[in-house]
Amino acid sequence: MSRIVFICLAAILTDALTWAQVNVEPNTALLNEGDRTELLCRYGRSINYCRIEIPGEQKVLNLSPEWSKTPGFTYFGAGLTAGQCGVSIERVKASNNGQVKCSLGVEGEELSGTIDLVVALRPQQPIIELLSRPNREGYFNEGTEFRARCSVRDGRPPANISWYIDNMPANKRTTPLEVMSSTNDNVELSTSVQEIQWHLSPEDSNRKLVCRSHHQTDRESVPPQEAAYIINVRYAPVHQPDAAVYGLYLEHTAIVNITIRASPQPKIEWTIDGAIVGQGRTDGRYSAYEPQYLGNDEYNVTLAIAGLTLEDTTKIYNLRASNELGLTDYQVRISSSSKPPSSSLDVAAIVGIVVAVAVLVLVVLLIVFARATGRWCFGGKSIKTPTNETQIDKQLELGAQQNHGQNVALLETPNGITLLGASKLREVNGNGNGNGQQDRLSVERRHHDEDDSFEYGTDRESSVYNPTTRPLKSILMSQAAGRNSRNSATDKEEGNENADLLQKGNQLGIPESRFSRWLPKDQRELIEKQAMLLSGRGKSTAPATPPKPERPPMGTNTTATTPTTPTTPKLPQETEI
Repeated sequence: MSRIVFICLAAILTDALTWAQVNVEPNTALLNEGDRTELLCRYGRSINYCRIEIPGEQKVLNLSPEWSKTPGFTYFGAGLTAGQCGVSIERVKASNNGQVKCSLGVEGEELSGTIDLVVALRPQQPIIELLSRPNREGYFNEGTEFRARCSVRDGRPPANISWYIDNMPANKRTTPLEVMSSTNDNVELSTSVQEIQWHLSPEDSNRKLVCRSHHQTDRESVPPQEAAYIINVRYAPVHQPDAAVYGLYLEHTAIVNITIRASPQPKIEWTIDGAIVGQGRTDGRYSAYEPQYLGNDEYNVTLAIAGLTLEDTTKIYNLRASNELGLTDYQVRISSSSKPPSSSLDVAAIVGIVVAVAVLVLVVLLIVFARATGRWCFGGKSIKTPTNETQIDKQLELGAQQNHGQNVALLETPNGITLLGASKLREVNGNGNGNGQQDRLSVERRHHDEDDSFEYGTDRESSVYNPTTRPLKSILMSQAAGRNSRNSATDKEEGNENADLLQKGNQLGIPESRFSRWLPKDQRELIEKQAMLLSGRGKSTAPATPPKPERPPMGTNTTATTPTTPTTPKLPQETEI
């Protein structure tokens, strides 16, 4: 409860103070002489009268919205009932600078407020004072610490100062702005002071140092005021890179020009093959001229060579320039070429290099992409990982190499022709019978409706198998199947020839494979001819349709005559595997 009472009392006290306080707008008015302005004092309740005192005016202004008795000064505000007391000044005078006081009559008492009225006065012209003294001729030596002070006097308010060198910010070390006040005829004025300093170099010679003041009275029609000083520096001839002169004509008088900077004027001498030629002198075909002043401490130095020869273009011309502060040596080369050699690439070359690099990067990226995704020229390649099947294939290939192509059989299948080695034959036929006879090849027949796509890696009903391909029916296959009716002597002879053919099985161009492959008719006929030629029967036997093999009598078992003579395993004429 006590807290609520305290809050209520504070609100009442704040309201009372607000009513008793006079608010002013603005607190400070900064104006130029002749400007128009409005000053206002406000109170929270109705007021009875409004009086305003302005410095430089002899009487107090009693203002009201109903009348205006003083020329140049009128009432400003929403009315006395609104608690506003203001004045509008038509033209501000320099004598009006000071505090404007407003008095408001409120319920038998008078309240007052003040406004600072500042009438700006334009300061005097800036002045540059040298703290570092030059010599009698007004020059500073190279490396001297230059110091200067800029003063802007009698301004209201105080002026700001900025430094420039040739209309560019100086960017040198300066001291903080110092403001000093003074009173003249009861008028308070201000003076601004700032210093600048740095070490001089040849580039500072003949440059203009500017001190510029910025003040409230600056207008578009009245630019800022400034002071300037020209800096003169004395220095030895400035060193520069080796010079080269192009476009000279052989067998003509060559004029070699070079521009150097120095202060004061330098003396010149040329050294050519050990011979010294001073300025204004001639030695043989060489003439040295007096330096010509070009302005801004620049001098043109000229050497004339009469009857320029090709040997002259291979020489190095040494130039020495000296003055009171030192000497500098220069080297000059001359050439009869019209243009100097380009030390950098032109725009076209740069663009060409960039395009070539971009194309190269694009090609590399495309190759990496094609290799990673198996596209284009990498479409037929794949990364082989070691599996059980690949290990078995390697073992079969190794066994075939050890057998040197012996005991290799051609199997005719619905899907093509397969070469079987001796190890494969033994796997199919078994280890032989107990009577020691030669192992025979037993072939398992499959029904037509049985799916053999897993073994052959293809669908027998698909387009891979071409039913129009004529099966390979040769004497070799029929004799291997035991269906030939020839006598045993003929069988032995042809068996040896067929064995030779089988021993050269790898020369037929048919790769060994676990799965059957089909061959187109033209390729199959070509392989048949090659087989005939390798067996020595290509000239005597035509590659016509082989004779129809005869079915052997039941129970007949053909054995090898000699155990050392390789025999051909007998296969059925038409086999389905």
